[in-house]
Amino acid sequence: MWKRLQPPAYLAEMPADRIDPTYRKLRLQVFIGIFIGYAGFYLVRKNFSMAIPELAALGFDTGALSIVLSMNAVAYALSKFLMGSVSDRSNARVFLPLGLVLTALSMIFMIVPVTMLGPEHRQLSIVIMAVLNFLVGWFNGMGWPPCGRVMTHWFSQNERGTKMSIWNCAHNVGGALVGPMAVYGAMWFGSWFYGSRTELYFLIGTYLFPAVVALLIALTAYVLIRDTPQSCGLPSVERWRNDFPKDYSDRQEEVLTTREIFFRYVLNNRLLWYIAIANAFVYMVRYGCLDWAPTYLREAQGYDIKQAGWAYFAYEFAAIPGTLVCGWMSDRLFHGRRALPTILFMAVVALFILLYWQFSSNYVIVTVSLIAIGFFIYGPVMLIGVQALDLAPKNAAGTAAGLTGFFGYFLGTAILANLVLGTVADRAGWDWTFVLLIGACVLAILFMGLTCRKERNNIA
Repeated sequence: MWKRLQPPAYLAEMPADRIDPTYRKLRLQVFIGIFIGYAGFYLVRKNFSMAIPELAALGFDTGALSIVLSMNAVAYALSKFLMGSVSDRSNARVFLPLGLVLTALSMIFMIVPVTMLGPEHRQLSIVIMAVLNFLVGWFNGMGWPPCGRVMTHWFSQNERGTKMSIWNCAHNVGGALVGPMAVYGAMWFGSWFYGSRTELYFLIGTYLFPAVVALLIALTAYVLIRDTPQSCGLPSVERWRNDFPKDYSDRQEEVLTTREIFFRYVLNNRLLWYIAIANAFVYMVRYGCLDWAPTYLREAQGYDIKQAGWAYFAYEFAAIPGTLVCGWMSDRLFHGRRALPTILFMAVVALFILLYWQFSSNYVIVTVSLIAIGFFIYGPVMLIGVQALDLAPKNAAGTAAGLTGFFGYFLGTAILANLVLGTVADRAGWDWTFVLLIGACVLAILFMGLTCRKERNNIA
């Protein structure tokens, strides 16, 4: 297996007259491959959260199910960092589809503890579900790093912000399809497996149908993705576009050892630690607003579930244009710099959190504020990942982005957004959660500011 994962050897460079058309064709091809491949990961990522109400109706304890749910986030945070280092030394064409296949298979097996054991053996069922959901999160962590590897090899630094902003929309596309697939998968295929037992139809729509689609996407991604230009007989993208950052060297094209990746280029890179910490506060704001908006609006302000649901939808939908605009600005207006647009967007986020807090009794202002927060927060989420790629050699990019992702999901989401904000809301009131969210914006700005000077010096 390890031999199959090794990066392919570089081929002799093809004739000059074939380089340009081949490069343009393959860049589009690999971009489509990582776009649909990454969207596929979101078809089989957080499906368990949709199954919780149905599992509770079957007799499973909600508190125990919440433990199963948490396994996914913990595993994903760890995997994105640790598997990122494996990805840096692997063939992206194999690594990404392999992760998607393993995720899909783990998702399919989530059916087993429900149908073969059920609530009659609830403790064993919960343990098996927790292990499987941990595996789903772990294998899902194999999605982002190979995409980052492909981006650094096929797209140069001064165009990467725009290209990654488009690619980043893949998770919105994949995530948006989970709900309809759960509904129609159960309607179309539930009776094939369970006949008149309609209470089990959700297992097909939630687990099996998305997993089968993910397996087909994995095959498609394998057909489309190529690891590096040099493995296809092409020069580096910097040489092809004549777009060299100041710190570029041929050393960046070499495969690095695990020791070099961790101890030379990642763990001792002060700027990476700055943006990783900043990312924790960005994710605290992202999920603090997203996860708690329905609860806050219903419990604290008295809005009905329909109003809270539409406000939640508006927040997510605004992410797509916001991400695209932020990526375009970082390339065209800021010439490849990521820190300045991130700082600008986070300052605007802080302003709209203040409006959201102070005028939460006005539904129009609440909706506009959530749209604005969604529009402006997802750009920094994307750009910090891009900046991590910029701050490390190409073949350490997955590990670098994994470090920022670990801080974002583990510290920013699981601890700060979920645990801390939930505890503060319960014990001190909702007002203090808004104080913390605005403080998180300020801290994200401060830590991003520490990278501005170095980033400016690195831009050609």
